[in-house]
Amino acid sequence: MSILLNKYNKAMLINRPYYLLFVPLVLAFFAVSGFGFFFKAAVPGSCMLILLFLYGRKLSSVSDLWFVLAAFFFSIAGDAFLSHKGDSFLMFSAGIGLYLLAHLGYLGFALKNGRIHILFTLVVLTAFLLFFFIILHPAIEEQVLMIAVLIYLLVSCLSLGAAYGLKLKAQVKWSYFAGVTLILLSDTIIALTEFASYSVLDFLILPTYYGAHISISYALIKRG
Repeated sequence: MSILLNKYNKAMLINRPYYLLFVPLVLAFFAVSGFGFFFKAAVPGSCMLILLFLYGRKLSSVSDLWFVLAAFFFSIAGDAFLSHKGDSFLMFSAGIGLYLLAHLGYLGFALKNGRIHILFTLVVLTAFLLFFFIILHPAIEEQVLMIAVLIYLLVSCLSLGAAYGLKLKAQVKWSYFAGVTLILLSDTIIALTEFASYSVLDFLILPTYYGAHISISYALIKRG
């Protein structure tokens, strides 16, 4: 009987961390439902706290984790600027800059655990450069903003290509890759809304964005 209990307890300890992701999932529901900025920030914020809690004393030996934690932090900061931007060009630009730093964090983690997959990155980059020059470029009047958006696009494609080139276990790699893909999808819809006045897909912006944080957190929990 004691042996069975020990096995049960070990199984629960192995599986228990995944239940913590229910927290950002519930917070995401409230954020998507329009309950305010607190819940928007609480999704990546709770993911940060979960990872800090689970890695605990191992933080000093897993330096790559800090790239993701920084990415989550800059995501919160970017949310703050974009949620309160109104008609301010400065606030919007600052938000883009902070999201760019978040992408650099995702890129940093991936490069620590693999390399950029050249062929995949070239395919993605070609597609997004066409998207930029055909759809976004004609719609952006500010030269500085145009350059910022182009740099953001290039870094985003590199972070996705690096995620595709991860040298980690399959489930970890594809969960992380899915998360970065969802961020890029969310960013693309935001670009269509802000610059091309195409708002049909607006309803997907937040679900994809929050799904990205949960997926990336799952990958890091799975890696242990």
